[in-house]
Amino acid sequence: MENRQQDHGRIVVGVDGSEPSQEALRWALRQAELTGSTVTAVMAWEYPPLYGSVGWMDTPQDFRASLERSAGQELDDAVAKAVRPGSGPPVEKFLGYGTAAGVLLDAARGADLLVVGSRGRGGFTGALLGSVSHHCTAHAPCPVVVVREIEPVADDA
Repeated sequence: MENRQQDHGRIVVGVDGSEPSQEALRWALRQAELTGSTVTAVMAWEYPPLYGSVGWMDTPQDFRASLERSAGQELDDAVAKAVRPGSGPPVEKFLGYGTAAGVLLDAARGADLLVVGSRGRGGFTGALLGSVSHHCTAHAPCPVVVVREIEPVADDA
């Protein structure tokens, strides 16, 4: 992640396919248009919890490839959903192995801004911040913007 254009800045945004992460990606794209920055959309993947917990089992290569391919497709889909064809700032996609917070913090080294959704796919739906956004705000090497999901306005009429 070190060989990036530093002329106009770089915005790193966490993507996991959730609606808050889509909001974060759209926010990052608008900010990049205003500042002339590039956007790096980052998605982390890892093995399912407890997979290989026996310790002596090797991970089959086809299983790893399948998980990585699935995560890559999800990243492609999220970017395609947010980016207007033929317009907007340059978007680079980065797929990293590891925990979401760890991959995001590594990707944010040298960036001007890290953008995350307030909550991702897991956790408690009523929580203000998810564990990844909370960890990023505490440990990021650059400023962090946490984007909340836009909730529909109730019609009280």
